[in-house]
Amino acid sequence: MTDTTPPLHPMEREQLRAESTLVVTVKSAEEFHDDVTASIEGLAAGDTADSTPTLSFTSYDDLLETLTPRTLELIEAIRRDEPASINEAARVVDRDVKNVHEELSLLARLGIIYFEERGQRKRPVVWFDELVINLPFDPEATDTAPAPS
Repeated sequence: MTDTTPPLHPMEREQLRAESTLVVTVKSAEEFHDDVTASIEGLAAGDTADSTPTLSFTSYDDLLETLTPRTLELIEAIRRDEPASINEAARVVDRDVKNVHEELSLLARLGIIYFEERGQRKRPVVWFDELVINLPFDPEATDTAPAPS
């Protein structure tokens, strides 16, 4: 099994360890681009950046396909039990090692976890204490009928 997840620089790991919350949201590619552009312009003007780590999906379907109950169970088990390897993480959740490896590789590519390499072992690390899912609704797309009384 090969993994194409680039290793984190030690300073990146330390910065993630200092954070306690990961915010997950749904934004269109255009909204994401606009937010990044506004942040860059703000930094150029001397504003401070919002340091809250945020993961944006482009659709509700993408979010729900990625953060399934099984995936959330795996994330929680890694945070709680701190397994020393991918094999141990698979044992903790009583799942096939190959499937857990694939799922952890995806989570690492998304920045939800990272791996600490110890010899031949790769220890999955969940760096946050809290996962906040923010689901903004487009006011133009919602039903405006009054709620039943």
